[in-house]
Amino acid sequence: MKFPVVLHKDSDSDYGVIVPDIPGCYSAGGTAAEAISNIQEALALHFAGLVADRESLPQVRDIGAHLDNPEYAGGVWDVVEFDITPYFSI
Repeated sequence: MKFPVVLHKDSDSDYGVIVPDIPGCYSAGGTAAEAISNIQEALALHFAGLVADRESLPQVRDIGAHLDNPEYAGGVWDVVEFDITPYFSI
């Protein structure tokens, strides 16, 4: 599944990545590439937690659904591929 993510950086911090369709799912890294790469682990941990808590898996929306959200103003958008099929069999 392809998840829209938004990359951001404040002048005094590492790069951060947020997955808007999954509240509380984020990662960081010293470089943009590292932060994007780290989101894979964050997604895996988040999905494992959802399954363990017997919660519904999130619905993914297109990037366009998030563009007007002021929380993501100034961010750089990307799409991250993450296989959610293993979480259906847990």
